[in-house]
Order: sequence, then C-alpha cells, then structure tokens
Amino acid sequence: MERVIIVTGANSGIGLALCDRLLTVDSQLRLCLACRNMQRAHAARSTLLTSHPDARVDVVHLDVGSVQSVLTAAQEVQSRYSRIDFLYLNAGIMPNPQVDMKALFKGLFSRNVINMFATAEGLLTQQDRLNSDGLQEVFATNLFGHFLLIKELEPLLCQPSHTSRIVWTSSSNARRSAFSMEDIQHTHGTEPYSSSKYASDMLSLALNRHKNSQGLFSSVVCPGLVMTNLTYGILPSFFWTLLMPIMFLIRIFTNTFTLTPHNGAEALHWLFLQKPESLDPRAKYHSLTSGLGTNYTQPRQMDVDDGMSEVLYDKLLELEKGVRRKLTERNADKETHGQ
Repeated sequence: MERVIIVTGANSGIGLALCDRLLTVDSQLRLCLACRNMQRAHAARSTLLTSHPDARVDVVHLDVGSVQSVLTAAQEVQSRYSRIDFLYLNAGIMPNPQVDMKALFKGLFSRNVINMFATAEGLLTQQDRLNSDGLQEVFATNLFGHFLLIKELEPLLCQPSHTSRIVWTSSSNARRSAFSMEDIQHTHGTEPYSSSKYASDMLSLALNRHKNSQGLFSSVVCPGLVMTNLTYGILPSFFWTLLMPIMFLIRIFTNTFTLTPHNGAEALHWLFLQKPESLDPRAKYHSLTSGLGTNYTQPRQMDVDDGMSEVLYDKLLELEKGVRRKLTERNADKETHGQ
C-alpha cells in the first residue's frame, strides 16, 4: 500500500528539498504539498514532477496561521486520503527580524562566532503581531496551527494496527530562557521564534506520551544553519555577500553549518528511514554536514521535561476550545449579517 506523506511549507527551501529526497527514495509515495501560497505550491509540484515524472504529488491550500484555513485543509485531506503515514510540520515564519549589529560585528571576531551563527543567541529579535484570530502570529503559525492540524487529522493518524509519524522542524534557536509558561504566545517578549520552537520541542514530548499507545510517534529535527528565504530576510543582501565566505570558512570547523536546503533536510529524510520504536522522544535530531560536505544525522538531548510539556499540552487544549468557540460565534455573526 502506498504511503501518504504530507509536508507543510513544502513550496521552497527545506520543505521542497525534503520532498525531492523522499521521492528519490520511494517514487511510489503519495505526496501532498500543504502550502499557503498556491502559485508557488503548483510551481514546486511542477519542479518535483520534472525530476520524478511518475510521482503522485498533490497540493492543498493550508495557512497554518489561520484557524479557518487549518480546519478547511484538514477536511480536504480527510476527503482525499484514508490514512496518513508521515506528517512533516515544516512551515514557519520569523517576521521582521531585528539584528543587533554591534553584537554581530563583535561576535565575528570572538570565540563565540560559531555559536552566534548557529543559535542567533543574543543577536536576533523579532516584532510579532496579532493575527485575524486574535493570536500572536508567530505562535499561531509555528505551533498552534500545527497542533490544531494534528487534532483534526487524528482519525487518519491514529488507526488500529497502523503506525504514523509526526516530524517537527525545530531549531537550535529553541531555548528554555525564551519561553514562559505564563505567556505561551510570547505576547510580551522579543523572541517569539525561539519561544515557539521551544514550545514545539515540548509539545512533541507530550504527544509521544499521549499518543504512542495509539500508534502515533513524534520527532523533532534541527536543520542546522540553512540559507533559505527565512534566513536571507534577516540581513540586507550585501551583508550576506560579505558573510558567505566567512561562513564557508567556519564550516570547516563546525558541522552545524549545513547551508543548503538539501543538507538541511538530512535529518528529516533520515527519520523517514527509521523505525519509530528505535527513536528517542527526548532527542532532537540534527542535520549535520562535515567540512568535506558529508551529511549525517546526530541526536542531541533536548532541554525539556515531562512536567512543563504536560502543562503546555493542557494549555493548548484549553486554547483550542476557546478558539473554536470564537470561530463558531464569528461564523454565526457573518451568517446573521449576511441574511
């Protein structure tokens, strides 16, 4: 039976590279690109079919930052497929990144230069905003929308005698210090991206605790430092022109500078080939590239614990109820005013 793979944010970067690598391994896959920009999604589909002409590649519109879009996409997925084997939660945003230029130039000539680029710690902040659902945009896109998608697709993910997998694209920028359980949406902070990624690490742990008995397994991946549209948006283009030679030089001394989407997708691809029972739910699987260009995957323990992850899981369930209630009321108001 063909395996059904859904990849969010699949129209470029790591998501598209992953899709290409998956089809190279198994051309009989049923691949679904779940993307916000449908024009770019269809272009990605055409690119994949050029390299894999016999592949079965579908497209579904999904904006994980919109509750209504998630619910609509989930209904479409359930109408198309009878089960899901892999759900890659790759879509994410980092809006309006602000770089501390003084810290950047200071870090370039310090012993901390590798860690600075690898984690952006002390270097990068973002400006967040509320979306149309009244949620913080980064939290909604990077975490909550995916959580809601999982809940909606449980009938396809959790089936008798069937094992399914969830794989989160996290980051080395995910840090406990950026996350607050009293402010899970990071309303009052300046590092919403780091907060959302740390929350996804905790959520993965909680999902394993609650869903392994139903055949659903969750894993977390760090793609390393990859040059994608998200990365290029951090600094003006002329800075990247200056920095790229330095970054390739640094890569000789560190394995976290994967740089290309193909390399960054290494751990996501590696997990596709593993048995879920052999994986560590507390590990983040890192895509790594040696100075000679060899790709490999390495597990590293996450800074997460059962207690915090359980509290977050409960808070997300409560938030889900509230968001659904508000959406129902809003739709009812629209119908009333429409009449």
